[in-house]
Amino acid sequence: MSEPYIGVSRPRVDAPDKVTGATRYAADGYVHGLLHARLVLSTEAHARIRAVHREDALAMPGVVAVLVAADLPLATTGTDRTAEPLAREEVVFAGQPVAMVIGETQAAAEDASELVFVELDSLQPVVDLEEAMRPGAALARLVEEAEGGGDLESIHAGVDHGRADADQEQLSGNVLDRVHRTNGDAAAAIDASDSVVSGTFRTPWVYQAYIEPQVSTAWLEPSGTLVVSTSTQGSFVTRSELARAFGLSLDRIRVVAEPLGGAFGGKFALVEPLAAGAALALRRPVRLVLTRREDFQATNPASAQVTHLRVGARKDGTFTGIEARMLVDRGSNAGWGVEGITSSLVAGPYRWQAHDVVGYGIQTNRFTFGAYRAPGAPTAAFALESLLDELAQALGLDPIELRLKNAVVEGDMGIGGNPFPTIGAVEVLEQVRDHPLWAARSTLPDDEGIGVAAGYWPGGNEPAAAVCRVDTDGTMTVVTSAVDMSGVDSGFVVIAAAAFGLSPDKVRVVHADTATGPYAGASGGSKVTYTVGRAVEGAARAARVKVLAAASQELEIAPDDLEVVDGVVRAVGAPGRSITVEELAKKTLRFGGRYEPIEGHGGSAQTVGAPSVAAHLSHVRVDRETGEVELLRHVVAQDVGRALNPALVEGQMRGGAVQGIGWALFEQLDHDEDGHLLTGSFLDYAVPVAERVPEIDTLIVEVPAPDGPFGAKGIGEAPVVAAAPAIANAVAAATGARLHELPMTPARVWRALRS
Repeated sequence: MSEPYIGVSRPRVDAPDKVTGATRYAADGYVHGLLHARLVLSTEAHARIRAVHREDALAMPGVVAVLVAADLPLATTGTDRTAEPLAREEVVFAGQPVAMVIGETQAAAEDASELVFVELDSLQPVVDLEEAMRPGAALARLVEEAEGGGDLESIHAGVDHGRADADQEQLSGNVLDRVHRTNGDAAAAIDASDSVVSGTFRTPWVYQAYIEPQVSTAWLEPSGTLVVSTSTQGSFVTRSELARAFGLSLDRIRVVAEPLGGAFGGKFALVEPLAAGAALALRRPVRLVLTRREDFQATNPASAQVTHLRVGARKDGTFTGIEARMLVDRGSNAGWGVEGITSSLVAGPYRWQAHDVVGYGIQTNRFTFGAYRAPGAPTAAFALESLLDELAQALGLDPIELRLKNAVVEGDMGIGGNPFPTIGAVEVLEQVRDHPLWAARSTLPDDEGIGVAAGYWPGGNEPAAAVCRVDTDGTMTVVTSAVDMSGVDSGFVVIAAAAFGLSPDKVRVVHADTATGPYAGASGGSKVTYTVGRAVEGAARAARVKVLAAASQELEIAPDDLEVVDGVVRAVGAPGRSITVEELAKKTLRFGGRYEPIEGHGGSAQTVGAPSVAAHLSHVRVDRETGEVELLRHVVAQDVGRALNPALVEGQMRGGAVQGIGWALFEQLDHDEDGHLLTGSFLDYAVPVAERVPEIDTLIVEVPAPDGPFGAKGIGEAPVVAAAPAIANAVAAATGARLHELPMTPARVWRALRS
């Protein structure tokens, strides 16, 4: 069957409503009798709670309640944010919610929150990552973590977690997890190499900087069902977390995922237990909308990391061994971390003869660690790709040719112990090698440089289901519970149209809630198109079987001799014998109809990953007097499997590159020595703005994923991974200075130039 709609650039289906302001987000819905919540945050990074004084706040007009942890009807113990939405006995980061003021108006709640006094006994904060590991170090949490976590661990990527052995290494109680990956004698392989390079690389906490802060509304229906309308990346995972928190059966919880104003990995059941707990306690609807200041302090940004890395190669450029020791700052999050992911990705899309990689998840008194676009991957790529450029220089080899020589292909073994599936590392590197910008690097003036770097994201797998239904007007409705975070609905439209035989203009997508919709996993990990999209394809093909069966009886032609083209069922080779889908639907969906409804159900349970590789070229100019790095041009090439809609693919590639620019040059959540946040607003926390972002060329590479819908794969994460090291390599090419810490601010570059 031909695929006339695949590979055609089309506007996003939600673009008109978003551009005109018609889209209603989670904070916009009307709920009768709504109360408003405001948080009271801890001012200390580590302390025991002596008392919460709320009398003055309760005396304010319009204040309904001031809730503390004991007031919420929690049915579980533990110290994760689901089990402990408000701190109980101990605060473990500055900004942790301690109390919640509920008012008839937002203004009443805001004013009263300033009158709540939290009496604290200060404890020693743990803020130095390496010091926190040492035996005998002060503990970041004195109250022990209870057994049993939630469903939030490793929802992003399909990587294994290696051996969690502890061998003879002595570590403090702040080290929550240790993941060890080893194959062969890495130390011996490196020592026998013709060239060896090493370094320590530091990356900061980074805020997701979504446009819409965290927001959730909860209420009880007359039946007793808890309804939560929320800005979330996953309705089903949120339902599971709420059931765990409050001891409710799943049938008593309905989660409605509203249109999402950005998330990038940060919106997973974080504020929902607060709104739901207040609604259950007060038996009235409650909405919690974080202010931007609260969102900076009280949410779950990407964690800081320290990576000690050593690699070796032979004279001909063949990689030998890689050793890594990766320290991941989990902050207050004891439930999960990215040490398993980052330690898997530090080897990059390359072959190594031997490896010895250890990842540590370390608890400190900073934030609650969460995910951010390709969690753990940008930090790993920054270290590896920086050293690969040093290797190329030491060996006198072209940096891209060095990478190409060692790039993995299908069947090569990854350091996690599993072979790589279909992967486009070679094709992507060839694209940037042949780009005119790379050829221009020998003609640059002083203080300009061009850098290259590559990285990949393994993609994730999770079962999913979808329904496709044809209505009496001949249009198709796709029913899914997936959250549209990055234009995936527009991809679903094209998939359903191509699989069934309708114009995309006649396909729409509707989102169901957890009580009415088919299962879909959380939107994250570059897996929605790959998993839910495959379910949509199956549902559309199942609906096509129904329409062919009905047309077969109407036309008296065997189904195998019919095709569906642009909404018309016709005889293959004899298009004059035909009937429209609309005519068949009208004959079917009526009293006395003779055919089954034209409706299909599809499901997927992918077991093979679909990694996406992206490579970057970056052209910079460095002011040696100030240390300022100016981006002049940027190129990103990415294997997308199959570009269902090239316009959306290019948007994802550019968006990822811009966020990588943020990692490289601007973004850093800073704390003082006592754990207080110093960069808690956009006045202090810099993100890339339009005037600082150069022209970005996008090179779409298509290496179809065998199990993806029409060969497509998830593409959201890969383009952010290697942007920062490409810029770092460009800075090194321009100045000879190698920076080992992000972001590369003017002050850091200036110091590196003078060292």
